[in-house]
Amino acid sequence: MATRLGIFGGTFDPIHVGHLVAAVNARHQLDLDRVVMMVANVPWQKAGTRLVSPAEDRFDMVLAAVGDVPGLEASRTELDRGGPSYTADTVAEMARANPGAQLFVIVGWDVSAELASWERFEEVREMASLVVVNRPGTPPPVGLVQQGWRVEEVTVPNLDISSTDLRARAVDGRPLDYLVPGPAVRVIRERGLYSVSG
Repeated sequence: MATRLGIFGGTFDPIHVGHLVAAVNARHQLDLDRVVMMVANVPWQKAGTRLVSPAEDRFDMVLAAVGDVPGLEASRTELDRGGPSYTADTVAEMARANPGAQLFVIVGWDVSAELASWERFEEVREMASLVVVNRPGTPPPVGLVQQGWRVEEVTVPNLDISSTDLRARAVDGRPLDYLVPGPAVRVIRERGLYSVSG
């Protein structure tokens, strides 16, 4: 039976419990063998809009956060490749590394409306199914099937957590506990990430 591999990409600046809830629920509902938390090297869509923490720090936060969570793993594929992180390149690389695997690209409901802005999105559509993670009461994504995507939907609890808010909390010295996995909070504190002087 073919390996079922989820690819959940992001800046993860910082990773938070909402990311992990999405990953473990997608894995469970779609019976995925693994979900790879794919840390963006240079998130090209955020370039110039804000400062992004160094890729190695973001990777170490994800590595710490997934720890021994069954079926989840941190990947530095995009860091090792260097340059801007394009999902089309990553999916192609994962396909080569996992011959015969069924690939699933996991995105949030908000991102599913922006797929046409992705670099070479047609290649992603050809190589992988799309998993749209949404919250209870959220309308289903519109038009994706008509655009040729193979779509799976996963509904997760409504956790209103944003990385933007978490960075602001860290700058203000407010606690990140229970919003960010404990091991990732330790990385943030040890390295002084998001501090005003940092």
